[in-house]
Amino acid sequence: PLCPQDSLGCGLRTCYRYLNQTSRSFAAVIQALDGELRHAVCIFYLVLRALDTVEDDMSIPLDVKVPMLQEFHSHLYQPDWKFTESKEKDRQVLEDFPTISMEFRNLSKVYQDVISDICHKMGVGMAEFLEKKVDSQHEWDKYCHYVAGLVGIGLSRLFSASELEDSIVGQDTDLANSMGLFLQKTNIIRDYLEDQLEGREFWPREVWSRYAKKLSDLAKPENIDVAVQCLNELITNALHHVPDVLTYLSRLKNQSVFNFCAIPQVMAIATLAACYNNKQVFRGVVKIRKGQAVTLMMDATNIQAVKAIMYQYVEEIYQKIPSTDPSSNKTQQVIASIRAMSLPGSPMASRHHYSPIYLSCAMLLAALSWQYLSTLSKATEEYVQAGEN
Repeated sequence: PLCPQDSLGCGLRTCYRYLNQTSRSFAAVIQALDGELRHAVCIFYLVLRALDTVEDDMSIPLDVKVPMLQEFHSHLYQPDWKFTESKEKDRQVLEDFPTISMEFRNLSKVYQDVISDICHKMGVGMAEFLEKKVDSQHEWDKYCHYVAGLVGIGLSRLFSASELEDSIVGQDTDLANSMGLFLQKTNIIRDYLEDQLEGREFWPREVWSRYAKKLSDLAKPENIDVAVQCLNELITNALHHVPDVLTYLSRLKNQSVFNFCAIPQVMAIATLAACYNNKQVFRGVVKIRKGQAVTLMMDATNIQAVKAIMYQYVEEIYQKIPSTDPSSNKTQQVIASIRAMSLPGSPMASRHHYSPIYLSCAMLLAALSWQYLSTLSKATEEYVQAGEN
């Protein structure tokens, strides 16, 4: 395609178009990042989106898919490689992979090395889990590490490589891994029903088998009480990552990086609070209200504000703990440890205070465009539902 010459090259502009097509929530915060980090994160996202599209595509036979995932990182250095057989909605990132890989090779070597390394490790991990189910809680952590913890580690290394953040951010892989695990577990918990309908299972057997014979049994109306108890146990498991999340965020110095990292985390805690002890998880979709989401995006701009938000939502969960819940003690314990960290004036109070006035125009724009897209999709949903009735 012919591109008029301007500040962004043709290929890069195409990449940003794909970014906006494949990710509603992430596109806005990625584009608010400073400097060359923005391009590196955009390419990183698209490379992983392409890998993910291969993993998700049920039309690719296993004997083709396994080596494909394992070798995927090598295609970053093959200018002509593309895959045109995918049936997935985001197949465009595979069909036009040459544009993405070209822009990858245009990045500084420090960024290339991080992206290629994470892509390799993730492809190998995805291939491993194609052939087995998530059984133990240890395996659950391992699966979430491959698909999300590695993303947190890769992003953290990109932040440090850009020198917008200290080197410790990229070096402390445990904290970065927790950032990814918290988001991934939240999605897995929330998406129980959707995954069931599509024949996917990500809840760990070690946990659900104590409540039901088959994971699908939790969706049956007669099992709703044990289903909710199982849900509460998994939410309690996920909450254990919150202290790491707060420690990670307290180290960030750059405003655009802070916003980028904090927004998904506050969305996740709000989502867990909405799902906790909620039968609706097994009957339909549990969503946080759009207005609430936009408020969170606007508020989560400094560590003290994020601690206050986390405190507010774990408090909400605490109020909902049923005395009869088998996990009630564990849930109270993990909430006590989060409270200790997020209380105003706690020892972990950060040195960095961003003035609330500095909510960058980019973030305001991001929040508004996100609200617009959400309203649009909600209107579409309502329209479709009205049509069905």
